[in-house]
This record gives sequence, structure tokens and C-alpha cells, in this order.
Amino acid sequence: MIKSLMSNLPEKSQPASHSLHKPVLMTEVLAALEPVLKNSTVENPLRFFDGTFGRGGHLRAIMEAFPTLRAVAVDQDPEAIAYAKENFASEIASGHLQVHHCNFTDFSVEKFGQFDGMLLDLGVSSPQLDQGLRGFSFYHDGPLDMRMNSAGGGLTAAEIINQWSEDELNQLFQQLGEVSRPYRVTRAVVHDRKTKPYETTRELAGLIERVEGWHRKGHHPATQFFLALRLQVNQELEVVQNSLLPLVHGLKSKARLAVLTFHSLEDRIVKNKFKEFADAAQGLGSPVNKKVIQAQWSEAKENSRARS
Repeated sequence: MIKSLMSNLPEKSQPASHSLHKPVLMTEVLAALEPVLKNSTVENPLRFFDGTFGRGGHLRAIMEAFPTLRAVAVDQDPEAIAYAKENFASEIASGHLQVHHCNFTDFSVEKFGQFDGMLLDLGVSSPQLDQGLRGFSFYHDGPLDMRMNSAGGGLTAAEIINQWSEDELNQLFQQLGEVSRPYRVTRAVVHDRKTKPYETTRELAGLIERVEGWHRKGHHPATQFFLALRLQVNQELEVVQNSLLPLVHGLKSKARLAVLTFHSLEDRIVKNKFKEFADAAQGLGSPVNKKVIQAQWSEAKENSRARS
């Protein structure tokens, strides 16, 4: 889903992998940002912030549509930064693009300045899902990792699966995976790990397949369990919860922030935050569209990542 927000504040009131993939809702993203970004000129280039570069699909289309933009892109994945430096080398050399290895939660006006347009494409990127070595995929075998910033240390999915108690795992899968009854899976995990700790994605996915079985064609039974682990490992919901206000303060007058969400927990946070900003006494912004914008059936049919 995409949500967009337009700032109401006057400027003076605001505080200072290489896999090919199709970016979702590309037409809708361009339409949401076009009313502002169309005003960019050679003499007065507007500024754009991409908080989730990934493989630059959205940013490439935005920079082609508005070629005078000056863009700043960030990503916590070292592979994404390496990809940007190689595949956007001309844009970087010309001064049209700056790339930073960090999370969008590190955003501040003092560090990055203010922008005319911003985009967040939440969740895991297609290359991360498609590469078994990153530990996100239940189809491709790899280490049970799931860290988006693999160079940053921190908790791994294997540590959660092998060390957390059965009650803690039940709570995790119910709250973050929205699995109503995870008990058979967690009981089996706790039983089996006594003999051999879980080390790979296929070991865990295979157990879930055996215990849960396949109920919906095209929907892997491990989907929600893996989602919960990924959200916990990367603290994704906390990052979104804490980052939206600094980003809104980074909007210039009449600027827009667009956010792509892929599951109900993200969607709820963004929806509530945007409402909070609109209702705030200081008038931080107002929604551009009354309802969320979902992918058209034709796009979802061609691109499975657009279905959610």
C-alpha cells in the first residue's frame, strides 16, 4: 500500500544483490510525487530523499522522470550501497546523487537537510529475498540470519529459534507474524533443537511445512513465521514508529512523503502516525489521498511482490 503526506508548514516553521526486480506501484509513486517534483528545474533543482534504496528501481524511474532532481539515497544493506556505487556511478559523479550507508532511522534535518519529496519502500528488498545466503528465503537454502545490515552485528534468526523459550516464540509468532495458533510449530522447534540446533532456512521451513502443511496454493506455510523473525531481528516496526516524525520535519513546505507498506502491522503504524501528524496542534501535514492505494490486479498478476 502507498500512503502520501503533504506538509502544511511554512518553511521557516520547520526544524532545522544484483537481481533484476520490478519496483511495486511505480506508476502510483510517480503520480503521488509528480505535483511537487515537476517544479524542479536546472536553475532551481528540487531535492529528493530515498530512504530505502534497495536496487534503485524507484529512484531510477523518479530521476528519469525528473532529471534535474538532486537526490540522496540511503540503505542499511552493504550490498545495496555497492550496487548503487556501480550502477549509479554517473549520477554520483555528476552530483545528482549522494549515497549513504545507513538506515532511514538515522535521518535528521541537521545531517541531511530538507527535501521536496521522500519515499520509503518498507520491508525486505527483492534481491534479499531471492538470495538464499541472506537467510530471508524459505525456498532457497541459506544460513538462518535475516539481518538486513549483515555488517552490523546484532541478533540473528538462528539465535531466536535456538535460544528463546517456547512461550517467547509463541508470543513472537502471534504478535509479529499474526499466527493465531503457532503452538505445534514452536513445540516441534523446541523439541528438535535439543538434538541439533537450527542453522539454515530450509531446516526451519521444512519443519513448518511438515507440521502445518500447505493450506493455500502459492502461500508457503512458513511465510508468517519468517516474517515475524525478520521483523524481530531488524526491529522493523520500531524503526518505522520512530522514524516518521523526523522525516516529516525534513519536508519542505508543500513537500510530499510517500510510504509503501506490505503487511497490516506496518500499515497500521503509518496510518496512525499520519493521522496523528494531521491532528497535531502544530499542523505537521495533511493526507493527500483519503484511502490507501493498492496495486492494480494487472500489476499483482505480473509481479507477485505487489500482491501485498
